[in-house]
Amino acid sequence: MLTLSVKIRKTFGKKVRDLREDGLIPAILYGPDIKDFMLLETNHKEFSKIYKEAGESSLVSLDVRENDKDKATNFLVLVHSIERDPLTDDLIHIDFYQPRMGEEIEVEVPIIFEGEAPAVKELGGTLVKNIAQIEVKALPTKLPKEIIVKVDSLKTFDDRILVKDLPLPEGVKTQKDPEEIVVLVASPENIEEELGKPIEEKVEGVEKIEKDEKASEEETPGEE
Repeated sequence: MLTLSVKIRKTFGKKVRDLREDGLIPAILYGPDIKDFMLLETNHKEFSKIYKEAGESSLVSLDVRENDKDKATNFLVLVHSIERDPLTDDLIHIDFYQPRMGEEIEVEVPIIFEGEAPAVKELGGTLVKNIAQIEVKALPTKLPKEIIVKVDSLKTFDDRILVKDLPLPEGVKTQKDPEEIVVLVASPENIEEELGKPIEEKVEGVEKIEKDEKASEEETPGEE
């Protein structure tokens, strides 16, 4: 399990900007068994490495200290959410959540598509990913980081991979419609049709307006 060291944060308000300039990120820790939320700070680079590996659905061992020499208090947590600056996309805040280990929890997990579909390689089709992530429910220790979907089975334009076909690990379930399409391969003709729809709709709209105007002119008697 990945481990991240954090410290109790003693900087608040506008001074938090100084933390970020020093390469630190403000954070908060909360959960059903944490009486008072904890304000924390952690190293930006260290967290980025952990987040890349764990995402928001893998447990992380959080070592909390007040000072470097103190003995750490450990919490098993999920990265519940991160906040980024809307202009620079820089990471500016982290929410850590400590779930109850004996209770199932729902999280969104990314779907990773692997391989090459024969219908793309041999028939010239286009891979259409209908679902990029899926909400799953499981005990915290059973939550997967991601769901791997191999698209090698898509040999024709009629083939589909549905939610019910997803290789969910044991103990993991989803409430999503089992018949919903996850990924398919669209034929070149269908792609051209989809791309052309907006233009066709505009032309049809113009033609309808012209027909309506013409009909209105025919119904309205001219001035004498």
